Amino acid sequence: QMQLVESGGGLVQAGGSLRLSCAASGSHFPSHAVSWWRQAPGKERELVAAMGWTGNDIKYTDSVKGRFTISRDDTENTAYLQMNNLKPEDTAVYYCAAGPTHYPSSYSSHYDYWGQGTQVTVSS
Repeated sequence: QMQLVESGGGLVQAGGSLRLSCAASGSHFPSHAVSWWRQAPGKERELVAAMGWTGNDIKYTDSVKGRFTISRDDTENTAYLQMNNLKPEDTAVYYCAAGPTHYPSSYSSHYDYWGQGTQVTVSS
């Protein structure tokens, strides 16, 4: 079993930055792909960014390319999402997820472990 705990969310003005962290328990984190998802009120959950277990295979949703960066530190069992130039449309609850796949899957069903979510609110 693996437990994921997100932190780093908050309220920020448009154009600002936040860094989300996802701390994982257990020893299998390095062999799992990690991803960040978000869900805004009234909208479906969407993939924001995903990274394979080697850290070399990364994908982003088009709306965050050039602004967000996903990373991982397997020595700390932690994944990160650096979010720059935030926009009001980035407001959502952000979730991290991990799954026993080597590639950065876009399918939520491929991720077995999910955090509780952290709120990100961007004011205009």
